[in-house]
Amino acid sequence: MKSTNFIIHTCLAALCVSSSLLAQNKMPFETYERATKYLSKNMAPWVHDEIQYPSWGSNKTFSYALSAKEGPQYMKVNLSNGKKSTAFDPQEMASALSEALGKSMDPKNLPIRYFDFQDKNTIAFTLDGENYLYNTKNTVISEGETTPKRNRDEYVAPNGKIAAFIDGHNLWIRNLETNQKIQLTFDGEKDYGYATNNAGWTKGDNPVLKWSPNSDKIATFKQDARNVGEMYLTSTNVGHPELKAWKHPLPGDSIVFKLERVIIDLNTKEIIPLKKESDFQRSTITDHVAGRNGEFYDNDWKEDGSQLAFVSSSRDHKVAHLQVADAQNGEVRSVLKEVTKTYFESGARKINWNVLFDSNEVIWFSERDNWGHLYLYDLETGKLKNRITQGDWAVQQVLHVDEKNRKIYFTAAGKESGNPYYHYLYSVDFDGGHLKLLTPEKAAHRITLAPDNKTFLDQYSTVTTAPTWVLKKMNGKTLTTLGTADISELKANGWQEPVEFHVKARDNETDIYGILFLPSDYDETKSYPVLNYIYPGPQSGSVGNYGFLPARRDRQSLAELGFIVVGIDAMGTPGRSKSFHDAYYGNMGDNGLPDNITAIKQLAGKYPAMDTTRVGIWGHSGGGFASTDALLRYPDFYDVAVSTSGNHDNRNYEADWGEKWHGLLETYPDGTTSYDKQANQLLAENLKGKLLLGHGTMDDNVPPSNTLLVVEALIKANKDFDLILYPNKRHGYGDMTTYMTRKRWDYFVKNLKGMEPPKEFPLEKL
Repeated sequence: MKSTNFIIHTCLAALCVSSSLLAQNKMPFETYERATKYLSKNMAPWVHDEIQYPSWGSNKTFSYALSAKEGPQYMKVNLSNGKKSTAFDPQEMASALSEALGKSMDPKNLPIRYFDFQDKNTIAFTLDGENYLYNTKNTVISEGETTPKRNRDEYVAPNGKIAAFIDGHNLWIRNLETNQKIQLTFDGEKDYGYATNNAGWTKGDNPVLKWSPNSDKIATFKQDARNVGEMYLTSTNVGHPELKAWKHPLPGDSIVFKLERVIIDLNTKEIIPLKKESDFQRSTITDHVAGRNGEFYDNDWKEDGSQLAFVSSSRDHKVAHLQVADAQNGEVRSVLKEVTKTYFESGARKINWNVLFDSNEVIWFSERDNWGHLYLYDLETGKLKNRITQGDWAVQQVLHVDEKNRKIYFTAAGKESGNPYYHYLYSVDFDGGHLKLLTPEKAAHRITLAPDNKTFLDQYSTVTTAPTWVLKKMNGKTLTTLGTADISELKANGWQEPVEFHVKARDNETDIYGILFLPSDYDETKSYPVLNYIYPGPQSGSVGNYGFLPARRDRQSLAELGFIVVGIDAMGTPGRSKSFHDAYYGNMGDNGLPDNITAIKQLAGKYPAMDTTRVGIWGHSGGGFASTDALLRYPDFYDVAVSTSGNHDNRNYEADWGEKWHGLLETYPDGTTSYDKQANQLLAENLKGKLLLGHGTMDDNVPPSNTLLVVEALIKANKDFDLILYPNKRHGYGDMTTYMTRKRWDYFVKNLKGMEPPKEFPLEKL
């Protein structure tokens, strides 16, 4: 009895000591509160004088809104002489709107975005889907022309009068003025329909097609999804769950989506099949053949609609084949074919090949010499006429081809000294002569061309310098400088400048770039855990944008919790040389992690307060895959990972993705496969640190089975880990996003700083 009392008293004393230490090591509520101050929604309002809603009007006028501190100002520029002046008075506009609409309007918060000068005194604008005209002279508002209403799942023709849509797996058109509907195809059926918008990882009810310039023909396809494997998800609810099932091919499947190309002539209602074998559903720019509006990628019409140029890609993306079809009879002839050892891409997020039917030429993009460049081919013979660009730098996007003057306008990176992720605008002749830099400021440039391609808007900035907007002619001559954003209040309210850096990659030769975030009260005599944000690509990187932002998601907020945060564009990400991008082709499990690790070690030499014995990593989607991979593959470097919605084994992700970046699935005699080296669940035995996994249960982009494969392996390996499933959420977590963000903050604070976070901190909507 005496012995028992002693044990009880001893345990109670130990518990009191433990509770006391925990209380002493609790992160204050105020620290989290201060961290939220650095979120974008709280920092962005301190930036003033930004150029918003730029628009080229029909009356040789450029218009825009200026976010002045005292309230928005609405401006116009005479494109003939570059003269700036006030477009209209916000107070007068508010009064006119209030009278016309019968409700009060705040001149400091007008619901007007883009507006267009139709003549000297008349402004056209749209409000709540209705068109209005405003007379700046007599300040009267009247109704504008009625715009035919399009439905969400329609694709409007260039003439604005008709729209295509899918009904019953067949393609129809609707007259937007009369609402008359005409059926164009009749043999479409389930899993074998026309213009179907389904890539497995993304899908929609809108059609995928390419209108001819004069709106009388449609280039599209019949998608063959018969016998293609399906993906399944079930809802979470009271009662019977809803089953969601759709066609979703995976790497290694014997049957994947195929496309049977057709041209539909609206005048004759004839369907002309192209006389060629069916194509794999692949594009030269992304892992779908459709743009956001449903545009059928890699198709280019002749102006009169008599011919259609298109590129077919092999299943593994190693072959790109340019062909031309006769729109009358479907005859197809080969023009040129490019074969690569890894994968072919036609540009950086934009298709850069252009067929010039009038001169019988092709502008072709290729990385054949390790750099993205432009080449001029003969359209008839398919023979190379000449190189257009060359050098150790990379063309990014062709923005305009001036056929009359035989000049190309394009963005490129790496030609100028400094950060290779700064994009500049250039012009060059078809023969490669007169290469000219049009935006010389050493900064990241965002270029917007006028619809008539006679002027362009250049917005340039760096990580630490505010954006400047300049309106220029196509020869690079400045029409007018619109202004520079005012960030004085941003700085006065505690904005912490991010640090742009470059260090050596894993090969100790290549420069890699990134951004570092320090706490606003950084003290180099203290010790800070390191947080590594990662998105490995390969279609993009962890940073990418080196222009100005008042906040980069919650990077600075995390720094304010007492961390040093880094994001690194590692080898294996795009925008530079082909070999840089190909760094881990065939081994997606690499994820650029060796570069992230060596970068952090090098940065610690410059910032001695970085504690590389306490390193966390996080990411979403591809970053979820990479962050778990980091903890399992490098358990002696990374200590904590928060991984959400990761494609942890690309055999469970869509076929186009894995087969492009990792190669076709091969099974070896011993039963192993070429994809084993990228599968996170096969590394479960290596877990030493703390791992938090998250996934939406209705994620139709990266299905949750990807995360559950890792969960299953960790359980079988008897490993401790944490898991949050978000019921009925897709790839993004919607109204549960802030919960995941808060849990991530808590997880790093608890497991890297050894502190108890504030309980259930009310993080506001991001």
